[in-house]
Amino acid sequence: MPTPPVTELSSRARDIFRLVVEGYLESGQPVGSKTLSGDAGLNLSPASIRSVLAELEALGLLAAPHTSAGRMPTTSGLRLFVDGMMQVAEPTRQERRAIEHRLAAPGPIEAALEATSALLSDISGAAGMVMVPRREPRLVQLSLVPLSATRALAVLVGEDGGIENRVIDLAHHTSPSALEQASNYVTARLAGRTLGEAAAAMRAELAAGKTQLDDVSRDLVERGLAVWSEDAARRPVLIVRGAANLLDETALGDIERVRQLLDDLENKQTVAELLDSARDADATRIFIGSENRLFALSGSSVIASPYRDRQGRVVGVLGVIGPTRLNYARVVPMVDFTARSLGKRIG
Repeated sequence: MPTPPVTELSSRARDIFRLVVEGYLESGQPVGSKTLSGDAGLNLSPASIRSVLAELEALGLLAAPHTSAGRMPTTSGLRLFVDGMMQVAEPTRQERRAIEHRLAAPGPIEAALEATSALLSDISGAAGMVMVPRREPRLVQLSLVPLSATRALAVLVGEDGGIENRVIDLAHHTSPSALEQASNYVTARLAGRTLGEAAAAMRAELAAGKTQLDDVSRDLVERGLAVWSEDAARRPVLIVRGAANLLDETALGDIERVRQLLDDLENKQTVAELLDSARDADATRIFIGSENRLFALSGSSVIASPYRDRQGRVVGVLGVIGPTRLNYARVVPMVDFTARSLGKRIG
């Protein structure tokens, strides 16, 4: 049955429906007619309330769990509430400052992504998720600095000023001149390229023997490329923090659903694909319960928003995942503001 537009509900039905949804989102429990009759604003008898509840259930907006006489919103009901009735609570000035301060801490971008995921978890009381930006920085320089007779520090500098370091092992006969030759060779091929682009060009040259490198310098370049490529491959596509928040007191009665959700989160690549579907959204997207295939079994909701770099290009998606009783009115604007704040941190 198609979900009716909110304008087709009577004012009495809208009031009761709103109270049921808000009560469920606050407590995680079905809301009964006895609880509703205590609301001074309704001024209706329990019998009249039960009649309206039955109508809303027939429309597919509410459901009555077999263990309770109360009602709770269905996925369709939550969608109607979120799209047509919810009044968002914009972050306060203090909350905005706290978010900006937390994300502005100095350090590598990975640290900011970790902080963002933890922040989203704190905000929502659920699990926070951040997709790692896909794009690779354009690089300008590689320096190999000797640390000891058997180790060197590889320093990679990006056009955006970012610096990354890796320690590589050296053969005992590696000379400072070999380190310098390898550094100069790689740097000459990095200018304006991503690491992947530069690596492909260098591997082609090495394979064709079109270099003037001696054997030691050639070995340094090949092993250096292997270190950087292996590191890139190990970087997570998704950072998840706060999964333990999903195991609250209300989860004990539905432990199988929570177990399914935690299993879903283990499959980060699939979760990342869901988040990626929000990449082209103009605003924060909300996936509720069975609306998305991935979380149909666990009955969970995802609130996701793309984040952009300073040039306005979408570089990733962040969001929260939790039970369908998320506080949408508070979490949606928080996710949106966090996405904009993270964008200021991205070069």
